[in-house]
Amino acid sequence: MQSKWFVCLAFVLMSPVVVVAADTPKVLFLGIDGCRFDALRKANTPNLDRLIEQGIYADNTRIFHPRYTTADTISGPGWSSILTGVWADKHGVLDNQFKVSHYDKFPHFFARVKEQSPELKTASLICWAPIDQYIVANADKRFSFTEKDYGKRDDAATDEAVKQLADESLDVMFLYLGATDEAGHASGFHPANPQYVETIQAADARIGRVLTAIQARSSFENEDWLVVVTSDHGGKGTSHSNGHEVPEIYNSFLIVSGDAAQRGKFDSDTYIVDAPATALKHLGIDASEDWQLDGKPVGLKK
Repeated sequence: MQSKWFVCLAFVLMSPVVVVAADTPKVLFLGIDGCRFDALRKANTPNLDRLIEQGIYADNTRIFHPRYTTADTISGPGWSSILTGVWADKHGVLDNQFKVSHYDKFPHFFARVKEQSPELKTASLICWAPIDQYIVANADKRFSFTEKDYGKRDDAATDEAVKQLADESLDVMFLYLGATDEAGHASGFHPANPQYVETIQAADARIGRVLTAIQARSSFENEDWLVVVTSDHGGKGTSHSNGHEVPEIYNSFLIVSGDAAQRGKFDSDTYIVDAPATALKHLGIDASEDWQLDGKPVGLKK
């Protein structure tokens, strides 16, 4: 997304002091399931590349914390951590069955948004039903896409995201894309696998459509969009289960992009639980100690 991603200089001759209203903070939170960063770099991804250039990134973001490695390295625990900002010993999800969860105490970060800023409008667009069924909470607009083909699900979710972004009252959007993980399971999680790389390129094209929709908002010039991108795990072979000792699986990535973001590459450890904490901070929401978040805001200029 281009910087307002440009700079405008104003010269005022009549008054020595000029008070400029701050742009309204907004967040686009993107999840690409099962996306390895080395494969992303191999793919033709102009939109993600631009987000990286206009922000800060990590290519070794950890999907679990050493204090608790009981949870499997799969989507249920991964997206629970990404969306709640706490590890599995708190949110309770160890696999994709969701037999135990503690979302009442450690909810989706939308609940934290509403707790401190109930006027903010949220939207959730999900292509893997369990996320919507079990994790999502406090979404003013909530969509779950269940077409048999994951590419069609991702297309439908992107279409709806573009539609929802035309609403100027929208403040926070979470968009989940799942076709990359499906391709990895079908033919292999690896940058040398063209089918896998092609789904990353398709995800990038969908993200490009969403970024264009943001720039098309009539209120865009008065908005300060932060774009956060991450994944729940990588993969090796056609699996990512039991990946606690496998770097290709336990390393994810994190991109924080926009005018409010730092530039370059993270020089300190990052974790997937940092993603929602960063989104909350950008929205002007300071985490309460009672929330017991494990994540911390990262990559912001202030």
